[in-house]
Amino acid sequence: MVDRVDVKLGWSCNNRCRFCVQGDKRQRFADRATEDAKRLLDEAREAADELVLTGGEVTLREDLIDLVRHARSLGFHVIQVQTNGRRLADEALCDALMQAGVTEFSPALHGPRPEVHDELTRAPGSFKQTVRGILNVKRRGGRVVTNTVVTRSSYRLLAELGRLLVRLGVDQYQLAFPHPLGTAERHFAAVVPRLSLAAPYFRAGLDPGIEAGRRVMTEAVPLCFLGEGYRRYAAERIMPRTRIFDAESVLPDYAAYRVVEGKAKGPPCEVCRLREECEGPWREYPEHFGWSEFCAVD
Repeated sequence: MVDRVDVKLGWSCNNRCRFCVQGDKRQRFADRATEDAKRLLDEAREAADELVLTGGEVTLREDLIDLVRHARSLGFHVIQVQTNGRRLADEALCDALMQAGVTEFSPALHGPRPEVHDELTRAPGSFKQTVRGILNVKRRGGRVVTNTVVTRSSYRLLAELGRLLVRLGVDQYQLAFPHPLGTAERHFAAVVPRLSLAAPYFRAGLDPGIEAGRRVMTEAVPLCFLGEGYRRYAAERIMPRTRIFDAESVLPDYAAYRVVEGKAKGPPCEVCRLREECEGPWREYPEHFGWSEFCAVD
């Protein structure tokens, strides 16, 4: 058993994010048929009782309400819809999803201003729609946990973003360092910031949520960059063990993948006091930038 299952329903999307780890899957794979998706949900229920429905953009599916009802009938006690949040601007869709059994929504807001978010998503108007979607869910008493991929064009604005997310009433927000796969790998130079430059802004981005009593966290920021007082907010410490049902295979345990394949340790890590609890950076980062920015914590 794992704590959570992540079922990818397809790869169609109405955004074209510069950092999307799914890359060209929308060209390579068709979205799952309804019966195939239900079969995967049946299989997933045997592994966990918490479910994330993701893609691609799952709110584009005409059968999403039916799939949520099916998941609820299987007894999942958490049903999260991971989304770019744009279609949540439709109040009727919010109502239908919540009535069908969605327990939380995970929309993505990648900047505090339309010109930042929309440039990253390459979808004009997406900021306005996502913000409206967050407000629609909160007005209905729904739970909202947001994710932000922090890029070279947005990291200096994280404090402003944190203040916005608090004003919007989100229950939890996460600031994630980009995973340089897929589209993010192709756009590495334009997307991936230097950790040493971005780290102070990550801390500043957490501060508004901390002060407001919200649950906040970082993802894929090595502990040496977070600094004393902020290391407790590293998501890796509390991430549920997750099985991922992907396009061509099933990843049994995403936590094991991160440690064994996804991330790397370098010379500074070998003598760091935090080496056992820190996962290190995504391995593509030191492949591009080396290890000179990393300092062992003594």
